[in-house]
Amino acid sequence: MKRTLKLLFLILLIVPLAISQQKRAITFDDLFGFGRVSDPQISPDGKTVAFVVTNYSKAENTSNSNIYLLPLEGGQIRQLTAEKKTNNSPRWMPDGKSIAFVSNRDGQSQIWVVPVTGEEVRKITTISTEASGLVVSPDGKYFAFHSDVYPDLPNDNANRERNDQREKSKVKAKVFTTLPYRLWDSWKDDKRSHVFVVPTSGGEPRDVTPGDYDSPPIDIGGDVDFAFSPDGKGLCFVRNTDPMVAVSTNNDLFTVPITGGEAKRITENKANDNQPVYSPSGKYIAFRAMVRPGFEADRYRLMLYERATGKLINLTEGFDRSVDQVVWSPDEKSLYFGADDQGYHSIYRVDVATIEVKQLTNKVYASDLRITPNGRTLVFAKQSINRPAEVYRMDIDGENLTQLSRINDEKVAQLEMNPVEEFWFTGGDGTKIHGLMVKPPFFDSKKKYPMVYLIHGGPQGQWADAISYRWCAQMFASPGYVVVMVNPRGSTGYGQKFADEISGDWGGKVFDDLMRGVDTTVARYSFSDRDRLAAAGASYGGYMINWIEGHPNPFKCLVSHDGVFNAVSMFGTTEELWFVEWEFKGTPWSNPELYAKWSPSSYIKNFKTPMLIIHGQKDFRVDLSEGFQLFTALQRMKVPSKFLYFPDEGHLVLKAQNSELWYKTVLDWIAQWIEEKPLGTMEKK
Repeated sequence: MKRTLKLLFLILLIVPLAISQQKRAITFDDLFGFGRVSDPQISPDGKTVAFVVTNYSKAENTSNSNIYLLPLEGGQIRQLTAEKKTNNSPRWMPDGKSIAFVSNRDGQSQIWVVPVTGEEVRKITTISTEASGLVVSPDGKYFAFHSDVYPDLPNDNANRERNDQREKSKVKAKVFTTLPYRLWDSWKDDKRSHVFVVPTSGGEPRDVTPGDYDSPPIDIGGDVDFAFSPDGKGLCFVRNTDPMVAVSTNNDLFTVPITGGEAKRITENKANDNQPVYSPSGKYIAFRAMVRPGFEADRYRLMLYERATGKLINLTEGFDRSVDQVVWSPDEKSLYFGADDQGYHSIYRVDVATIEVKQLTNKVYASDLRITPNGRTLVFAKQSINRPAEVYRMDIDGENLTQLSRINDEKVAQLEMNPVEEFWFTGGDGTKIHGLMVKPPFFDSKKKYPMVYLIHGGPQGQWADAISYRWCAQMFASPGYVVVMVNPRGSTGYGQKFADEISGDWGGKVFDDLMRGVDTTVARYSFSDRDRLAAAGASYGGYMINWIEGHPNPFKCLVSHDGVFNAVSMFGTTEELWFVEWEFKGTPWSNPELYAKWSPSSYIKNFKTPMLIIHGQKDFRVDLSEGFQLFTALQRMKVPSKFLYFPDEGHLVLKAQNSELWYKTVLDWIAQWIEEKPLGTMEKK
């Protein structure tokens, strides 16, 4: 008996060890093999959740999205669509018998309807300029969507004809007379985004936001920027009517009958208003509002517009976080919303009568927030730095958090991915700064590990306990590196004053915070090798890498992706003029000193750290010329440098094979300079 017990004890001891040893570090194929879960939508009876799973094919260099169904109480997941194209934006019809969605299954993005039984789908729209952003009217009679059209043309036939003419023409020249003439990664080509309404039975879509304005606006919009009134007779939408929207954040809310006609402006705020959400009875329209014109990262307040009186009510003035996605409780007594919060995205409830805000989740990264029709349950997507997003439910008091979908559980179980660890340290002026760390797989505290220091973009953004497919901490940790991510001044989730402290000071307090973060890490954690450090960042993070290049730093190598190098040329080439004018406190001719002070190009003479530069041809946010100028400066200073150029990518690298090359090039570059036996033949400078 004793021998049997001893044998059983040994088995219990060995089996978990064997399972653990079967795990492995994450690879690119693992990362892009995850199903990307998003957009949960609850059925009218509250029993079923529809959601989207996006999968990538590296071999075909494409992605496809499909719609799945699962019971709210848990159970078997059922796939509703099965196309090798995009099938997204599932929206339940009010009778609960079918789901409308957007698909490009026949080549263009159009609205389709599928019965929940999975029978034959029905195509609703055939608009030549395609359909996006699907919304269903509460009575189920109409769909609303937006489409990019020529505002001077009367109908879809005229739009189709002009598009065909331009496509067939041998002349590809463009003529433009206003700003912006391009946006993010595409040219505007005289088009405007307009909101259309079409009967759910099909027919000719009606443009309800005609004119030379974009609805939704070109940028800094909300989750959805148009909504049906509860009676289905009207729409609330967002547009910016300022004469030059490239320098304006003045988005406002308007209402219009679904039959069309003159739109009525209902907000007069000169800063950004967006994301209208009607209350269930139609008494209010909830929306988000900033207060400082021209500042895209101001704090979003949650506002109520009382439709009968025009009265505005500020529900979150005393809440020092920026409101994100908003949903009403069915009884209209409260609203639920998400907000960045110290490395997480938390869920909150605000009481309409008392204006009391209560935090419902702690150390949870939640998004795509929904509420059941009975008001008892919240549904959302939850993720962490070592687990892709899945659908979860939770009671409205924050209790009984339960995982519903398990799209990636089997894949995650095969991988050794450590959870995030948090630390805090003191900035130069006594401000507390938050850091996140991911240890390498199969970590041994007795060993010394190289460290990769990641710097986030924005600059008003945050590193969070969330998996990223573009800057995946697990991928950087997988070769055996400690990954450190600090949220310095300018980061969101730490109060508006904290976020404000980067504007006009791009290389100041934030640089000090980041360098103190490095010092703290190597001093506090004995497993961090202070002699083998690398740093990488994109967008503003790329700017900071370029800034570090010209200033004393401890890094063996740097990686700059889409980073600002020359502040003056950035002003002249970006499509978001309000951004640079706010961050640099004016134009290059009104405030040349600040542009020169915070431009990495002013410090070329100090360049000496080996650098990899990455930039895309279609990046219109931070123009490709920034990368070219930087590379020229590094080569002229005889600094070891390499340029990875993508002719078919914009500010982000989205194609699977391009992304694989990105990770390989970045990790090879880091290994070349921080491994104990560097790869390659290039000598260290």
